[in-house]
Amino acid sequence: MMSSFEITLPDNQRAPILLSIPHCGTAFPDELKDQYKSELIQAPDDTDWFVDQLYNFAPAMGITMISATYSRWVIDLNRDPKSKPLYTDGRIITGLCPTTNFLGEPIYKDNRNEVTQTEINERLKSYYHPYHNKIQELLNDLKEEFGQVLLWDCHSIRQTVKTIQTEKFPDLILGDADGTSASPGIIESALGVLDHGTYSIRHNHPFKGGTITRHFGRPAENQHALQLEMTKVNYMDDNETKYDVNRATKMQSFLKRTFDKLIEELS
Repeated sequence: MMSSFEITLPDNQRAPILLSIPHCGTAFPDELKDQYKSELIQAPDDTDWFVDQLYNFAPAMGITMISATYSRWVIDLNRDPKSKPLYTDGRIITGLCPTTNFLGEPIYKDNRNEVTQTEINERLKSYYHPYHNKIQELLNDLKEEFGQVLLWDCHSIRQTVKTIQTEKFPDLILGDADGTSASPGIIESALGVLDHGTYSIRHNHPFKGGTITRHFGRPAENQHALQLEMTKVNYMDDNETKYDVNRATKMQSFLKRTFDKLIEELS
């Protein structure tokens, strides 16, 4: 069985930032893949397509990256391990071990509407906990060197997902669990760049950060966490199916400026 994550180490001197990309994985374990509808897992929907490619500039800035290898349909690394809902406003959010895609369509051959707790426990052990444990190990290592560290959780989403909200999402949404997952200085540094570009940005709405941001964001321990959600048209084509180099290059330049400011704040 392959690892549930891949690590990309910095090209040069390290910076006090760790990038997490929990939804870029597309693999399915051999023991599970025959349970899914084969036509769906060829290109699993709800994947944060090409986000790892979008952020591939980060190692040259000294930033470490951890990215998922398995699809979020196996287990969603950004959900509560006990399936506690992230939001209580009526929106439809897929679960820890989803049985449908974002549009509510069944992804299993038997159209099951739940995964057994025994199976969930096995997936937690094999795929979920190794990813989360590795995040904490990497954060500890960076914090030991720098004194404080930032986890930046990288996400993307279609411009429109009507099961979440009827209107289009803004270009960028910065989440900090309502100001609890990072210090005011870190949050202000990020917003100071993000809010002065050409992209539309919202803060904590409609996404305030998932389990990764909420769990690892402990500013009192000098361990900060932020989530950036972006709509896919900012680095993909209008159909949100192909990587668009021109759009991606523009976004990369913007993200570099953001990380430069954050490294300055953390150092």
